[in-house]
Amino acid sequence: MIRAENIVRTFGTQQVLKGINFTFEAGKNNLIIGRSGAGKTVLLKALVGLQVPTSGAIWYDDVNFTNLDKEGMRAIRMKIGMLFQGSALFDSLTVEENIRFPLDMFTSMPPKEKLERVNYCLERVNLGGNNQKYPSELSGGMQKRVGIARAIVLNPKYLFCDEPNSGLDPKTSILIDELISSITHENNITTVINTHDMNSVMEIGENICFLHDGMLEWSGTKEDVLASDNENLQSFIFASPFLQRLRKAALGK
Repeated sequence: MIRAENIVRTFGTQQVLKGINFTFEAGKNNLIIGRSGAGKTVLLKALVGLQVPTSGAIWYDDVNFTNLDKEGMRAIRMKIGMLFQGSALFDSLTVEENIRFPLDMFTSMPPKEKLERVNYCLERVNLGGNNQKYPSELSGGMQKRVGIARAIVLNPKYLFCDEPNSGLDPKTSILIDELISSITHENNITTVINTHDMNSVMEIGENICFLHDGMLEWSGTKEDVLASDNENLQSFIFASPFLQRLRKAALGK
């Protein structure tokens, strides 16, 4: 569980986050959604310690992450996996070396155990046997799966995904959503996903945080979205006339 407690973040005179209170639950797909400029990325960075809140606190279970020193933050970060928007793979490293990188950085695991862990993660994302390929030899979806394998190689308790479906076709996006969701449930991970993908919202949105103009405008599940009367949420989710007609049909209007 991760809890944002009255998070405020200002840049000069601009207040980007305006007192965010939200609990990201363990074993669930926790989605942060909202228009560009709503504060999603700033909140995500605050949660992982890349942005220091102007005020408020970030709690990891019963630990106040905001008040920790460097060593304390490092201990928490050892439990964090991160999937970046562009996968962020090292072009000069093989798939195996990319996935092994966190193990080399943060553990003293023997080489044989590292390889076993790398191979397990590759199998988990259905890329077994691709150890010696380079990122340039992989499709965008395969690169994203390598990114997921690297994100889970340290067996994280918390997983952060920044626009995991960015640049992917609809079919591949569904596969990535299903993979992240299954890993979350299998390992009881607190997964936080920053996304614009409405398919992700409606398919895997178990705990949704909707930001509007730096504030928590609405929260709920994917089942709650259709029935919500929040105008800003509906304007965001059902932006196109086609989706608006689908919603009306679903509600019998």
